[in-house]
Amino acid sequence: MKPDTLPSTSVLRSFEAAAKHQSYTAAAEELQVTQGAISRQIRELETLLAVTLFRREGRGIALTDAGRSLADRLAPDLERLRHSMTLARAAGQGGKTLSIAVLPTFATRWLVPRLPSFQKQYPDVQLTFFSRAEPFDLAAEGVDLAIQFGREEWGGITLTELCPEDLAVVAQPELVARLQIKAPKDLARLPRLHLLSRKSAWPQYFADLNVTRDDVLQGTLFDQFSTMIAAAIEGMGAAIVPSYLIETELQSGALEVLGRPKAQGQSYYVATRAGEVNLMAEAFKTWIRREARASFKLRNAPA
Repeated sequence: MKPDTLPSTSVLRSFEAAAKHQSYTAAAEELQVTQGAISRQIRELETLLAVTLFRREGRGIALTDAGRSLADRLAPDLERLRHSMTLARAAGQGGKTLSIAVLPTFATRWLVPRLPSFQKQYPDVQLTFFSRAEPFDLAAEGVDLAIQFGREEWGGITLTELCPEDLAVVAQPELVARLQIKAPKDLARLPRLHLLSRKSAWPQYFADLNVTRDDVLQGTLFDQFSTMIAAAIEGMGAAIVPSYLIETELQSGALEVLGRPKAQGQSYYVATRAGEVNLMAEAFKTWIRREARASFKLRNAPA
């Protein structure tokens, strides 16, 4: 047998199930085959690899060191294979797919409302979206393109700036009127809404205004922009949020801009796999950058 001979997917699935359950019986029940079939396929894999993958332990089995090492490596490989098959089925006869990882709030509040424009240009492309808040290995997870926020410090990929963060201090107009907020110094009278991952936002903004408050960190805490924005709309307080996420509320008047914090040098980026040419990913990147430029110009146009 050639050294690069690959086992069948049924053999690999049998090993995956047996490794997960540490039981041939449980693996057989999961795959709806006989225990004998699982045992035969494990022996086939051990013969191919010339290693022992399981050892007897009492009345059950346990992974050997070689078996555990294979299981750890095989699990992500099989997951990528399942992912590829899912995308292929979803693409149908057209065969064009694009998998995108994106920040959840950015996706729901900015990207998704614009997607019909992209689909109109590329009606045969099957899009698949994943929520990701932190940098990750695109190739390892089978993702073609990602939209992330921060500074340009993500290794192993190609980063293209999408747009600056463009922060705004916003509050419900009724709350602003009731508390008679008419100048920057008046902002200290507003209840403040804080994002847990950006606790320095309000202290930094007040420092830039030369406003001193011992209670600057008091207020309601949130772990997501989406819930903090909802709280601001309901009049719970003022929030510092990226204006990209509140375009609809600014246009409708549900939220009022009270100030513009200084830029912190952070932006949204489009990440693609380094050294890889993906025409569909490039098309999406070109489209989304055009949308971001138009969005920025509209929000910052003179009143």
